[in-house]
Amino acid sequence: MDLLVLDRWLHVMAGITWIGLLYYFNFVQVPAMGQAKADGTAAGITKHIAPRALLWFRWAALVTWLTGSYYLGKLGIWGDAFMLKGAAAPIGMGAWLGTIMLFNVWVLIWPNQKKVLGIVQASDEEKAKSGRIALLASRTNTMLSIPMAFFMVAGPHGAAMFS
Repeated sequence: MDLLVLDRWLHVMAGITWIGLLYYFNFVQVPAMGQAKADGTAAGITKHIAPRALLWFRWAALVTWLTGSYYLGKLGIWGDAFMLKGAAAPIGMGAWLGTIMLFNVWVLIWPNQKKVLGIVQASDEEKAKSGRIALLASRTNTMLSIPMAFFMVAGPHGAAMFS
């Protein structure tokens, strides 16, 4: 099997996992936590589900970025994509949005979620602040995922729009 085919398949599968979990957190888990707290079941989510989902979330983000970067490099357009040059500009915009999203996952969401979930010791005030930061970074990623997906497919499926 051609290595680029495998890389692209891994990129797509990791991306589906990453964005699927992003949407799960923002549209399912976060809204349901109020009800879970009210009926006393939130501890099961925060102890068992959230840490596992966040593990898959952050590593899927990294694998998505690495496989996408590798793919651009093997095509010989990595530099043009990240410099937003020529025909590589649309996929480059998608790559930049994905890079910002990866940063948010590893630098803002995960370190703050560790405090919220009690993986790292934090006061109640720190947990509240960390929860807000993680929520805002996650919501930002949700909004960025829409144009990111558009630009990732715009090159091969709509390049005429950018010429």
